[in-house]
Amino acid sequence: MVSDKNKKLKVSDKSENPEEIDGELVLSIEKLQEIQDELEKINEEASDKALDIEKKYNEIRKPVYDKRNDLIKSAIPNFWPTAFMIHPTLGDLLNEEDQKIFKHLSSLEVEDHKDVKSSYSITFNFNPNPYFENIKIAKTFTFVEEGTTKVISTPIKWKEGKGIPKGVSEEKKGNKRPPSDTSFFSWFSDTELKDDMDDEIAQIIKEDLWPNPLDYFSNEDPNEADEYEDEASGVEKDDDDDDDDDDDDDDNQEDDSEEEE
Repeated sequence: MVSDKNKKLKVSDKSENPEEIDGELVLSIEKLQEIQDELEKINEEASDKALDIEKKYNEIRKPVYDKRNDLIKSAIPNFWPTAFMIHPTLGDLLNEEDQKIFKHLSSLEVEDHKDVKSSYSITFNFNPNPYFENIKIAKTFTFVEEGTTKVISTPIKWKEGKGIPKGVSEEKKGNKRPPSDTSFFSWFSDTELKDDMDDEIAQIIKEDLWPNPLDYFSNEDPNEADEYEDEASGVEKDDDDDDDDDDDDDDNQEDDSEEEE
C-alpha cells in the first residue's frame, strides 16, 4: 500500500509541474534535431558522392553513345523517327504535321552537363528539310536552385509559309493512335515550365528513350498489337459464323427437298 501511494504521489507531482514536463520535452526535441542534422549531413555527403559517381559514368558512357549514333547514322535509316513515333508517350505528342517533320530527324542526343548539378540538354539533329532552316535544335534544362528550372530552347527558323504545326481534329483512316491536337514543337519552343508534365516530357526522353531506343525501334506498341490481334480474331470468328450459317442453310434446303419427294 505504501508503494502504491508513492506512485500516486509521483504521478500527481508531474501533473502539477507542467513547466518541468515542457522543459524535458524541449530538451528531447533539441536532441532529436541534433540527430536529424547529423543524418542530413550524411545524406548530403551521399548525394554529392552519388553525383560524382554519376558524372564519372556519364563520361564513360559518352564514347559508347557516340559509337551507337555513328552506327545508326551509317547503317539504320529512319531509326530515330521510328523509335520516337512508336514510343507510347512521345508518339502521342506528334500531330500529323509533326510526324512529317520528324521523318527528317537524323539523330537525337542527350548530354548531361559536367559543371552544373543535374542539368542537361536534348538535341534534335535534322536533315535539310522543307520546314525550317535549322539542322540542329536543342532544349536545355538548368536547375538553378531547388524548385527552380531555367529552360532555353533554340529559336526555330521556320521557312516561308511554315510554322508550329496546328493539330488535326479528324482521325486519319486506319491510324490506330489518333495524332495529337497540339504540336510537339509547341512544347519544344516553350521555355516556361507551367506544370510537371512539361518537365516529364524531357525526363521521358532523357531517362527512357535515350538509354535504349532499340526497345522501341524493334518492338511494336503492345497496345496497338493487341488491337490488331483482337480485330484479326474478330474477323475470323465472323467468318466462321458465316460458314456455320451457310452450312445450316444448305442442310435446311436438303431437308425441304426430301420432304417434297
